[in-house]
Amino acid sequence: MYCFLHIYVKADMMTAMSAGAKPYDLTVLFAALADRTRLRLLNLMDGREVCVCYFVEILGQGQPKISRHLAFLRRAGIVAARREGKWMHYRIVSPSHDGAAALLSETLAALRQERAMQADLARLRKACCSPQPLVALAGAPLPTPLIPAT
Repeated sequence: MYCFLHIYVKADMMTAMSAGAKPYDLTVLFAALADRTRLRLLNLMDGREVCVCYFVEILGQGQPKISRHLAFLRRAGIVAARREGKWMHYRIVSPSHDGAAALLSETLAALRQERAMQADLARLRKACCSPQPLVALAGAPLPTPLIPAT
């Protein structure tokens, strides 16, 4: 009987591994939300897809640092990336875990109320909508509003 149980457990483990079924790790989400720069990035992506060059310009930080933060958000499962030529575009995606999705939604709602986050959004609007684009953003694709899936 012990041998049968052991074989059953191994078979169950193999099925889980082959299906790629990995439980959502909330600690990674909390870690992603525990950094001011990552919160600023999420705030700028809320409802839109944004090119990395805008993050660099708005946050006043180097591209490698911004990219590391974006990679962290991708590992947390709350940001997706898309390449268009030389440009990388990022957008928020809802996690598959219901609790994580609720946490992200509440976090974004709280960020919308914060004055510093509103100032970042004002700088984004100015950077992409001014008659004279900033030199660092010359030729960069404009942030695009996301259309909610129905």
